[in-house]
Amino acid sequence: MSTPPAYGFETLAVHAGTPPDPATGARAMPIYQTTAYVFDDVDQAASLFNLQTYGYIYSRLTNPTVAALEERMASLEGGRGAICCASGHAAQLLAFFGFMTPGASFLASNRLYGGSITQFGRSFTKFGWKATFVDQTDPENFKRALTEDCRAIFVESLANPGGVVTDLEAVAKIAHDAGILFIVDNTMASPYLCRPIEFGADLVVHSTTKFLGGHGQAMGGCVIDSGKFDWSQSPKYATLAEPEPAYHGLRFQETFGDLAFTVHGHAVGLRDLGPTMAPMNAFLTLTGIETLALRMDRSVANALAVARYLAEHPAIDWVSYAGLPTSPYYALAQRYMPKGAGSVFTIGLKGGYAAGVKLVEGVELFSHLANIGDNKSLILHPASTTHRQLTEAQQIAAGAGPEVVRLSIGIERHEDLIRDLDQALAKAA
Repeated sequence: MSTPPAYGFETLAVHAGTPPDPATGARAMPIYQTTAYVFDDVDQAASLFNLQTYGYIYSRLTNPTVAALEERMASLEGGRGAICCASGHAAQLLAFFGFMTPGASFLASNRLYGGSITQFGRSFTKFGWKATFVDQTDPENFKRALTEDCRAIFVESLANPGGVVTDLEAVAKIAHDAGILFIVDNTMASPYLCRPIEFGADLVVHSTTKFLGGHGQAMGGCVIDSGKFDWSQSPKYATLAEPEPAYHGLRFQETFGDLAFTVHGHAVGLRDLGPTMAPMNAFLTLTGIETLALRMDRSVANALAVARYLAEHPAIDWVSYAGLPTSPYYALAQRYMPKGAGSVFTIGLKGGYAAGVKLVEGVELFSHLANIGDNKSLILHPASTTHRQLTEAQQIAAGAGPEVVRLSIGIERHEDLIRDLDQALAKAA
């Protein structure tokens, strides 16, 4: 377990990374809308480019507003450092880019956001990286699927869209016993509900677009490094342990220690891949995080009320929400997310695909769109949208079969949300 922070979560969410501006006294974090930064002299410029001095060169690599968000994210997750970038998918790419090479493989839960399954199973193959999808309901399945060229295990702490909770400590032990990384996407839970590093995660990934921003205004992603993984333990991770030709043979782990992955992510990952987070998006996300605890408490309470109502509705076949005692993941949710099982869950309609389409078209207060984690309540039929690129078998395995509708519950009054769903279900029937 990591050392508890000196300040509580809510205090860190407001203050971490954003002291008053020393130049102007501005209390809000300024938006540094600039592409580049003036050097003091040639020697300072050289030391910056050689990674001998911390500072700003070019906003593709580092930016003060983005750096403030990175510090806040590392503080909230209990990590050593963080890399913010343009989207959640960019964060996943940066996470793997730091240590994968052609021919390398990793294991991933089959209960993931559909876009992640497509990214891992199709686009990553163009880099020569192979993903093997594993049924994570039994952690031992990961152990059985391990191969010599495997470098990481990737899971979602709370799966999108099915509300499946991963046994983080069990999977972490399997990964670490094999000497490989454990990576957790914590987007659905947010660090307010779950801190995966405390349960063994080496890297934590977020789509900051979702709950962290909370207002549906700003795209972004983040990779948080625990700083605990020993990159020199195996030739598999030579990228971070062996000499880097682009920096005159510098060894990232030897030089930067527990910040090796974070520095490499900026100096090589953002430099060469370029998925930079915009300063304005960093500012909006910082602002959103200030109210994260308040929003999550409200949306989780609303989600539980709506889930209980739908569980008794005659048009609903099942409700998959780990906050309900009837869920097979209820005990895991109590263990890893004692403040609540999130505010996103799925339902299965007795009318199947056609009923799902009618439901999302019949709501008036819910917004039918492809996002989660907004203050506004959202609804989606995954089989016709986010998971439509998958085969029906893959959709079912991912918890997004033809009868499934995903709900992301916001901060409105829950009675109003129930009333809207009730009238839309009547239309669907």
